Amino acid sequence: MKKLFTSLTLCSIMLTSCAQSSAQPVFVYSGDYNKNRDSGLSLKSDIPVDFVPEDYKIVSIGDSLTQGVGDSTKRGGYLPYLEEHLEKEKGVKDAQFLNFGVSGNRTSQLLKRLDKDEVKEAIGNTDMVIITIGGNDIMKVVRENFTTLDLSDFDKQRKVYEQNLISILDLIRAENPQTTIILVGLYNPFSKWFANVKELDMIMEGWNEKSKAILSMYEETYFVDIAETFKTTEENLLYKDYFHPNDKGYELMALKVYEILRKQALPTLSETKYALRKEENYYNE
Repeated sequence: MKKLFTSLTLCSIMLTSCAQSSAQPVFVYSGDYNKNRDSGLSLKSDIPVDFVPEDYKIVSIGDSLTQGVGDSTKRGGYLPYLEEHLEKEKGVKDAQFLNFGVSGNRTSQLLKRLDKDEVKEAIGNTDMVIITIGGNDIMKVVRENFTTLDLSDFDKQRKVYEQNLISILDLIRAENPQTTIILVGLYNPFSKWFANVKELDMIMEGWNEKSKAILSMYEETYFVDIAETFKTTEENLLYKDYFHPNDKGYELMALKVYEILRKQALPTLSETKYALRKEENYYNE
């Protein structure tokens, strides 16, 4: 701006010397005008955080919903649909997924797998961790108490689930304090076939509420509620085993995850990546 002001001053002098005989008025730039121009240039230098598209690394961990059981394409359940949604975002250049889903895993088994070097390294270098877990914890209760099933049985197992979920989140945070964590909630796969058994909906709702309460203890954590998606639709969203999602179920599940990412998680994550990029550029200059 200093050079611009100097150039304008020289031009004014030249114009004055060339036009002395014609006595034409000479325009002189005031301090206020230059102040306004400075302000305008400063505004233009504020680049939006999504101006430069970023690469995002995403680790998915959990049970069969992460592995993609019921997906006829064998591409990984909800993940390819989510990848397509994300890569349409202006600020996303490439969404790179690592899938560590294992069918049948309960929270206790996921805890053990989080101690493996491969998983720890992936979490340590990721922008986001997406978790599906808890469904098999509930099914454990159903299998072990099928003939004498009582609500108290689910309460006991839920306490185990809560402690394990806290440990899972602690382990993720220990490996990567800055990563964004997404927990996909539970749905009732029996709601369409056993609509009169309201207790099952109550159980799922209670577990989801406890999950939300636990997530509130940690920063940059988000809950994705998919229960209503599977409960209210007239379309069949379940695989032939009547438990896992089918292709359409995974597609809608991905949409729910994407909505939370787009509205809540991505704006904050984009700002963080933008700030880190500015800091790197500063030190590299």
